[in-house]
This record gives sequence, structure tokens and C-alpha cells, in this order.
Amino acid sequence: MDRTSQRLLKEDREHGDAMFPLAAYWIELPAGAHVLDTHWHEEAEFFLLLEGEILFQVDTDYFTLRPGEAVFIESGDIHAAYALADTPCRFCALVFHPDLLASAQYDTIQQTVILPLQEKRQSFPRHLTASVPWQGELLLHLNHMLKAYEQQLPGFESFIKGTLLIMLSQIALPGRSVNHSPSEGADNTKADRLKKAILYIQDHYQEPIRTRDLAGLIPMSEGQFCRFFKSMTRKTPVDYINSYRVRQAAALLQQSDRKISDIAMDVGFDNVSYFIKVFRKAMNCSPSEFRRDTGLAAGQNMLYP
Repeated sequence: MDRTSQRLLKEDREHGDAMFPLAAYWIELPAGAHVLDTHWHEEAEFFLLLEGEILFQVDTDYFTLRPGEAVFIESGDIHAAYALADTPCRFCALVFHPDLLASAQYDTIQQTVILPLQEKRQSFPRHLTASVPWQGELLLHLNHMLKAYEQQLPGFESFIKGTLLIMLSQIALPGRSVNHSPSEGADNTKADRLKKAILYIQDHYQEPIRTRDLAGLIPMSEGQFCRFFKSMTRKTPVDYINSYRVRQAAALLQQSDRKISDIAMDVGFDNVSYFIKVFRKAMNCSPSEFRRDTGLAAGQNMLYP
């Protein structure tokens, strides 16, 4: 089982593969480490907290997550997590593309549970807690799927897919599912505005990025945009851009033995000394130390998908 940390933000990597678009990740962070930067992806995700206490954000909603509780993140949802206590944090995530559950032909299952999930009309509650008995059953299923993925015995794929379908049958009962389908005018929501800025950063991080260019996408004044961006991500635009560049650099450090100066330039830093300073602040180690010991727990969260 590969438990190394993965890329963040609307990543271009696959979770699993075309035949089985699902993957699980286990992350351990030391006390004081940042948990999860604001990001989004096309896949859906179950995020299960094992240790610690965090504040979880999904779009503009915030709630406290405690050990044994989970979050369901819809395809396209902006999400982030912040430590609430100076203690170690452990969590795992099951990331899958909703198409994994699609039927080969349009049938009753596709009509009654799969399509409503894909359209976000009949979905899991965002916050799952064992204090609600039927949600406790969902959490038990989630733990069984993670164990199956970790062991990867023959047939584990069918067990996981079957368990997801069982979970969908459980939320089909009256009063259990939630409707997260977008309403009219959704393009004007805060989350969609933020996505425009994030997508621009993803596409242009190797180039100089000016705050006024990001503000013009919304559109807002530069001052308004900076306040809006920080309210949504808890980072200034410059800090967020640097954080994204550091994550890309960390992936390159893992994948090749290229010069650190070349990697710095490739991810948008025009000053190597500044790159090393920013990298050390974000990862609690230098680029060379990260390359030497890529399993540093302090750096895992920065690369998580």
C-alpha cells in the first residue's frame, strides 16, 4: 500500500485508474501542522478523521470534525481543513469518481440512486457522526472499505463498489439524503467565484501572477478580492500561490533528481533563495531535505489530493 502524499487542487492525476477510479490515502501530521489547503477535484471523497480535532470547510459551510467522524465531499466542492488543537492529526480519505457506480445500461438503480447522486439531488450528508445511528452504519461501511483497500485481497474492488451501493440504498430512505444540486444563478456564488481564481492559478502558476489579474476574473477591485480570497481560504493570494507552487515543486523533487534551482524556476519562482525560504516555511524542511527523506510527515499534507 502506497501511503505517500499526493498532489493537491484540481489535480491532473488519476485516483486509481480507468478500470477502477478509486484510491485511498492515509495521512499522519505532527502537532501544529496545517491540515488541508483549500482545493477541489472532480472526484467525490469520504474524509475520515482518526485523531485530532479539525475545522472542516466545504464551500462556505464550516463544522468541527472529531475522531471517528467523516465528511462527504461532492464532486467539485471546494474544501479545506484547519487544526483546532495543537495535537497530532491522522486521517484517511477514500476518493472516487462517481462514474464508478454507473450501470452499464439505464436501469432502476441508475435512475433511483446513481443519477441522483451524480446530479447531487440525493446525496450523503456532509457531516457523518456516530451519534446518529444510521450514520454510524455508514461510518462502519466506510471503515470496512478502507480496510479492504489497504489489504487489496482478490475481489476487493467488487466489495468496495458493492458497499458504496449499499450505502446509497441506506440514504434512499425518507429523511436521510440531502439535496446539494446547484440552484439557479450558482455561477454567482462565492465558491464559484473562488474556483475561477483557483483555476487561473493552476493554469498559470509557472508564470508571474498579479493579484489584479485574479481580481479581474471575478470581477472585484484588488482590495475587495484580497479580502474575499482570504475569507475563503484563510490565506492571502500571494501565500496561496506560493503554497501551490511549493506543492508542485515537492512533486518534482520526488519524481526526479533535477537541480533544485531548475525546479524552482519551473514552478514560477524567479529567485532560488526565496524559493528555499518559502519551501522551508511550508514544509518544515529544505528542498534538499525533503528530497532526501520524502516521507517527512510535515510535508505530507502539502501534497495531499
